[in-house]
Amino acid sequence: MKLLVRGGAALLAGVAMFFSFPPAGLWWLAPIGIAVLVAVLTVPERVTLRGGFLYGFLAGLGLFVPLLKWIDSMVGALPWIGLGITCALYYGAFGLLATRVARAPGGPVWVAAAFCVTEWARASFPFGGFPWGRLAFSQADGPLLALARYVGAPGLSFAVALLGACLAAAGVAAYRRADRRTYLLPAAAAALVAIAAAAAWPFVGAPSEGRTVTIAAIQGNVPEQRWDQATQREAVLSNHLGETHRLAEEVRAGRQRQPDVVIWPENSSDVSPERDPDVAARMRAAAADVRAPILVGTVHYDGTGRYYNSMILIDATGPLERHDKAILQPFGETMPMREFFRLFSDYVDLANNFTPGTGTGTVRPNGIPLGVATCYEVAFDRSLRGSVENGAQVLTVPTNNATFGRTGMTYQQLGMSRVRAVELDRDVVVAATTGVSALVRPDGEVTRQTRIWTNDHLVETIRLRDGLTPAARLGVWGEVALLVATLCGIAIAIRHDGGLFAPRPRTEEPA
Repeated sequence: MKLLVRGGAALLAGVAMFFSFPPAGLWWLAPIGIAVLVAVLTVPERVTLRGGFLYGFLAGLGLFVPLLKWIDSMVGALPWIGLGITCALYYGAFGLLATRVARAPGGPVWVAAAFCVTEWARASFPFGGFPWGRLAFSQADGPLLALARYVGAPGLSFAVALLGACLAAAGVAAYRRADRRTYLLPAAAAALVAIAAAAAWPFVGAPSEGRTVTIAAIQGNVPEQRWDQATQREAVLSNHLGETHRLAEEVRAGRQRQPDVVIWPENSSDVSPERDPDVAARMRAAAADVRAPILVGTVHYDGTGRYYNSMILIDATGPLERHDKAILQPFGETMPMREFFRLFSDYVDLANNFTPGTGTGTVRPNGIPLGVATCYEVAFDRSLRGSVENGAQVLTVPTNNATFGRTGMTYQQLGMSRVRAVELDRDVVVAATTGVSALVRPDGEVTRQTRIWTNDHLVETIRLRDGLTPAARLGVWGEVALLVATLCGIAIAIRHDGGLFAPRPRTEEPA
């Protein structure tokens, strides 16, 4: 019975973490979920490695199966559940580590570090990794968000996990009626996180001395009814052209400011202006009407058999430059091990075969250094960080969420964009085919936002920003430091217990 109770508690811990993410956005449930999971792993006097893995895995299922429900709308239940299970395995690995490092001196610190290391592993392997569902992305509305400017998304995840581990340590100490000194480290660590977040806030989104520019985002919308491919493509293109012309009319009437650049979403024209003269002419006419270059989501073909998911900058004279998506979504934009996975599902034949880009992650419409992370790329630390390192002074996330219907995917992605805005101290423009399009300030605040499944446009005047935040300068070294901390925790656990796998005295049945 106790095993069932602990298993149920672990599952509920994952569900609590799910509700910390958008669209629910109950950010405070993230540390509570971690606290419940860590308590499950540490309240018994003896939890086996197998038990630690199982409880962590159950928590992972509670988080990822509902969080990734949007995948079902694209490829069906089997890939959705399969990906949820795969992600949950990393939580199992965390549970395995936490059963040992949690009981070492300084346990909450090593637990939080181990959690972040397993997040790093999941964001890296296999097939390039899948960072969706990192704890940091649940904190866009929380008071810890300011920490992202200094320690990035990995450090923000660490802070959330550390708070949870401290709550668990305090709860376990109370359960065991431990000496008061046992509370000192959890209390000090939690206080340090709170003080650091409070100290960081005044520097987030501080005034900029950069020049003023006006940026527009177009949300042309996609017909919810599905026609044949050619008709659907024409409808999507016409919607974005029409919304751009409507913006141009408002500019001429004085109801909107004259934009310096107009941003269309990913896949706003699946017919490339480089290959279709009629499409190119219509886009040039739209750029001439709005009197600004347009960044168009389309497909680039290099003439040698390679296709790229591209954002092409075009003005009244034609294409100028482009960003080729560098981090491609496996099983969607690429299909690893296609023949093997075809044995399980015919959906593999729906996957594209794009080539990853190798550019700087920036384009320069009207001399504006604009960093681009197309859709899936925003989840990866290196994407927009690379753009900023290459001089980007404002960022954009063009995305196509039409395939995912009315699920929470688009709101989860907006949460990531808000974390990136603070992490890199840049305004972020999100342009989505069906919403949510948004304008995000460097403090993570959303100043303008569209409704989902509507045609609309957003216009905002901002000041450009330069320089690198401490998080951008830290780069991957933050995760390296967390790995070193985890190894230190393991070493201390070995010394403390006489071996990493050494069991505690058995005063309760094993898990």
